[in-house]
Order: sequence, then C-alpha cells, then structure tokens
Amino acid sequence: MIDGRFVVDAHVHAPRLPTLKPAWLQWAHDFAGSCPWRSVYSASGEVIPAAMDELMEAEGVDRVLLFCEYSPRATGIQPIEDNLPLVSHNPERFRLVANVNPYLHHPAAAEVARQLDLGAVALKIHPVHGAFSPADKELYPVYQLCLERGVPVILHSGTSSFPGSRTSFGNPELLSDVVEDFPSLQFVFAHGGRGWWYDVAAFLALARDNVWLDLAGLPPKKLPEYYRRFDFPRLAGKFVFGTDWPGVPSVAGNVRTLAGLELPEDVLSGVLSGNAIKLMPSLA
Repeated sequence: MIDGRFVVDAHVHAPRLPTLKPAWLQWAHDFAGSCPWRSVYSASGEVIPAAMDELMEAEGVDRVLLFCEYSPRATGIQPIEDNLPLVSHNPERFRLVANVNPYLHHPAAAEVARQLDLGAVALKIHPVHGAFSPADKELYPVYQLCLERGVPVILHSGTSSFPGSRTSFGNPELLSDVVEDFPSLQFVFAHGGRGWWYDVAAFLALARDNVWLDLAGLPPKKLPEYYRRFDFPRLAGKFVFGTDWPGVPSVAGNVRTLAGLELPEDVLSGVLSGNAIKLMPSLA
C-alpha cells in the first residue's frame, strides 16, 4: 500500500533481457530515471523473482500485471512463460497478462485460450508494434473468447517510438465498431490515446460503459492538461492506474502525484485499484 491506499499497477514489463531488441533497453534507460530496475536482473538478464518482489513491495504496489509481448517488428518476442517464475514466487502480487499477434498465432483464439489457461487475467493486444488493425475480423473470435472467459482486453492506444512500429494502428477510432459489437466486453485503452488521440480515447471512455483508459506512460501531473476538454473528475472515473514499468522513475511517486490532483477520494481509490479490480475481480 502507498499512504494507506491499495495499489494495482496494471501495466508492467519484466521480460528476460536477451529476448529484447536494443531499442527497448534504450527506452528503459531513458525513462527509468532513478528507478533501480537493473537490480532485479541477473548478469545473464534473467529476472530474479525475489528481487522484483522486494522492489514492488518497497514501492508499495499490492498487485502487478505482467505483460508479455509477441512483436518481432518492434521490441522482440517475450513469451508469457518467462513471467511464470514471478507468479510462482508470489502469486498474490504478480498476475499474468496474455498477448497475441495474428501474424504469429493462428488461429489466434487458440493461442489466447492457451495463455488464459496458464492463469492470465487479461489479454493485451499491441496493434502498433504488430502492425495490424485491432478491428480485423480475424480478431473477433479472440474478443468472443475473452467475453466468454470474462477477461478484459487491453489495447495499445496511441503512439510508440520503437522502430518498426506503425502508429496509425494506435488510433482509438479503429475500436469504435469493436466496442459496439462487443458491448459486454471490457476494453482498456493503454496509454489513454497518447499523442494526438487523447480526445478520441476520452470521448469513447465517457460514451461507452465498456471503455477504460490506462495511464501507463503518462505523467500524472499532465493528465489535466491532456484531457483539458473534459470534466476531469468524471473522466478519472474511467482511469486504470499503470506505469509502464520500468519506464518510470517511481511508482510511488506517480501515485502521490495522482493523489495531489485533488480528485474525490472515491474516484482516486478507483483509479489506483478499484477499477482494475472491477475489471479483474481476482485481483481483490
């Protein structure tokens, strides 16, 4: 907990370093600041579960959603299996998030089912790094499976700086039909439309009960500026806290900055954990 508040970091990367492209390591170096993220890795680039657990405990994070990624164009392939040691070490704190790339997995729904059977509590899709449209009909069986399993779909929403990315696929407008076709499936727009789509992402979140915005990679102090055209406390009711760790100097620092935005306490509690638990009840 941080200052007495239960915290879920719903957007964390802890891959094996040998699976990564150089641009990922440079990104972590550039954005981690004072975060001692390298301390949780062995000399060979393997995550040390006890060290990662201790770091998140020190930061006050009660639940951590671990992302994997199958994006050979951009960041590399980080299999979900590489996160299993962390979950085995502390299954209360660490939870898996599945990932699928239709260019690599066919049929995609079968691969998602396999990863969900490993214990994943959500599915992450990365159209920007994979260079595919999230509205592709080939993904509809994936969305149907997630609906049936009761797990939310997290989608990268916004720009990316990694070579090989295709930013156009980060446009939240691409999801407008999908969220209507699956009104009972919960969608989380990771990075909240970062770049030039903040308004689109925010409008969809307010217009649709099944759309949420994850704050990963967004400096909390700038959120009122990014979403200045909207009723900020109302929109914050659809926020899900995430950091994009290790690309953040301090998880606790982000939490305290959010607390300083003077949101109503019930809204702040929802941002830091309540909304994530609503989407993934097993996090409670």
